[in-house]
Amino acid sequence: MKIVNAEIRKVDIPLRKPFTTSFTTMKFKQCLILKLVDEDGTIGYSEGSAFAQPFYNEEFRDGSWDLIVDQMLPLIFNQKLDHPDDVYPYLNGFRKNNMSKSAINCALWDIYAKQNNLTLAKALGGTKDKIETGVSIGVQNSPEELVEVVRGYIKDGYRRIKMKIKPGKDYDYLAAVRKEYPKAMLMADANSAYRLKDIPMLKRLDDLNLIMIEQPLEPGDLVDHAELQSQIKTKVCLDESITSIGDTRKMIKLGSGRIINIKVARVGGLTIAKKIQSMASKAGIECWCGGMLDSGVARAGNLAIATLSGYTLPNDIAASSRYYDEDIIKPTIELDGTFVDVPQNKGLGFEIDQENLDKFTIQKQVINSKVLQY
Repeated sequence: MKIVNAEIRKVDIPLRKPFTTSFTTMKFKQCLILKLVDEDGTIGYSEGSAFAQPFYNEEFRDGSWDLIVDQMLPLIFNQKLDHPDDVYPYLNGFRKNNMSKSAINCALWDIYAKQNNLTLAKALGGTKDKIETGVSIGVQNSPEELVEVVRGYIKDGYRRIKMKIKPGKDYDYLAAVRKEYPKAMLMADANSAYRLKDIPMLKRLDDLNLIMIEQPLEPGDLVDHAELQSQIKTKVCLDESITSIGDTRKMIKLGSGRIINIKVARVGGLTIAKKIQSMASKAGIECWCGGMLDSGVARAGNLAIATLSGYTLPNDIAASSRYYDEDIIKPTIELDGTFVDVPQNKGLGFEIDQENLDKFTIQKQVINSKVLQY
């Protein structure tokens, strides 16, 4: 591969309903869409997942745009890359900024798979032709309202239900759902809303037979998560705390949790996600693929990585219609019972819906190795 052209867009895709977590409410999926073009004309697409504000991690969309355009792309233009893994020596001089690195790595994987006449799943070494999916539900106004929302998704075929929680909207909300659905696969996602002083409340969750509680404490605090895991029966799943292979190794050594939610964008791309999953599996740590309220572009990449055998739990790869009335891929991703079928076309496996992409684009820049066009 030799990248000679690129196009980057800021897109604001309307969500069907506002999505509330412990730290914000979103009405749009605000992200970047990156297109890389190889010298032979092969095109690769990816998503830059940094939100408009840096509330999930230190990255934000405007900063990611500038970093990719002004610093990262000039380093990789016209370089001979035999494999997507080969891009990291050019990007390792940038500390963190994993979502920007991921955008470049994932677009290269799309090109690589197409050039080798492979689906992205096969290029990554995936073995599944369908993956089990779950759904993520934002914080609701009352336990009764949460039960009703859960009821709708169970009727839609989702088997694993993830519910966002925060202090004051936790145990009673989850208990109401567990009472209504005693056999459902339920989990809680705290998005770092709790501290060790909240252990008494978190211990109460052991009564609810949750499959896990995701990221209960501060990002990066592997020591406190190890303390928490030693005191509760519910499996702790780490999300924001795992940003690298090194974090994974430390989590395993400290016993900071028993499950990892691997988000491709958070760890720096499909290459790193694959390596983290391999390390975790060897240590007996279960994995699943999480998402960032993704558009269909990132969701297609998540679907491909989740075909690896080490992804053992239902993933956050819902149907496009879960979040969007209009997505930017075609066909859109749909449920097949409680599963999503893996596409059999080359690369990402989906076409870009250019009409919708243009409609939701608020800024675009075309770049090649010699000229910047606006």
